[in-house]
Amino acid sequence: MRYKLTFVVGLALGYVLGTRAGRERYEQMKKSAKDFAQNPAVRNAAESAAQTGRQVAGKAVHVVGDKVGDRLPSSVTDRVHAMRARSMGNGKVPDDEWGTSNT
Repeated sequence: MRYKLTFVVGLALGYVLGTRAGRERYEQMKKSAKDFAQNPAVRNAAESAAQTGRQVAGKAVHVVGDKVGDRLPSSVTDRVHAMRARSMGNGKVPDDEWGTSNT
């Protein structure tokens, strides 16, 4: 899925940079992209995907931390310990600022 999205973004960027349609077509595409991004269904799907990603990352922290142990730099181990401390109470990783936007 990531590769398909990258391809589509690259295709759109190539079209915008290589087109001879001019500024009017660029503005039309820009407005379409903005409308798409502001669609409530798209925003809900993006937030749902971000939430799922945070949950999976929170579970992976425990597995990686147990397997890798002390071989990580202190900056990484500090983050792992902070995430473990926040998730110990209820087994869930709380929301954080990773992957969220204020738009």
